[in-house]
Amino acid sequence: MKILTGNDLKTGAVVWWTGNDWSIYVDDAVDVGDQAEEIMAREEAARRVNVPYSLDAEREDDGKVRPAHIKDRVRALGPTVRPDLTLKPQSPEAIDWVI
Repeated sequence: MKILTGNDLKTGAVVWWTGNDWSIYVDDAVDVGDQAEEIMAREEAARRVNVPYSLDAEREDDGKVRPAHIKDRVRALGPTVRPDLTLKPQSPEAIDWVI
């Protein structure tokens, strides 16, 4: 599956495309298929997101979305060196797939 991510222009937060808006939770991301370029161009032009890009991910059996690359797994939950700054995942088990 292909999902989209970027940074919210107002807050700087890492966000994930939900199909009609952006969410701070990676589990809300939807498969954009071959529409990635169109969505990214539209959202960047509307100045809702900065530097969006598509990435490979998989939806696990429990419905959770797992980015394929470690960089995006870290982006999904926040810094690994300061646990007090991490985004608390919707599911506590999500932390298991960061590394």
